Amino acid sequence: MCFSAYWLAETLAWLVAVCGLVAILMLLLPVVLGWLGWAGTLAMQVIRIIVAVIVIIALIWLVFDLYACAVSGPLRMH
Repeated sequence: MCFSAYWLAETLAWLVAVCGLVAILMLLLPVVLGWLGWAGTLAMQVIRIIVAVIVIIALIWLVFDLYACAVSGPLRMH
C-alpha cells in the first residue's frame, strides 16, 4: 500500500495529530509550570527537549517509510 490514497490519508492524519499535541503541550506547560519558579523553567526546558526528540523520531520513521516504499515496497520491522 505504498503511496496509495489510504497511506497518504493515514500519514497526514498522524502529522496533524502530532503537530496538534506538540502545540497544546507548548501552550499549556509554561502556564502549569510557571508557579514552580526556576524549577518550572528547568522542567519546561527538559520537556521541550523530550518533545523535540519524539518529533525527530517520528520524522525519521516517516522518511524511512518513504524510502522503503520508493525502493522496494514496505519494509516493516516486526
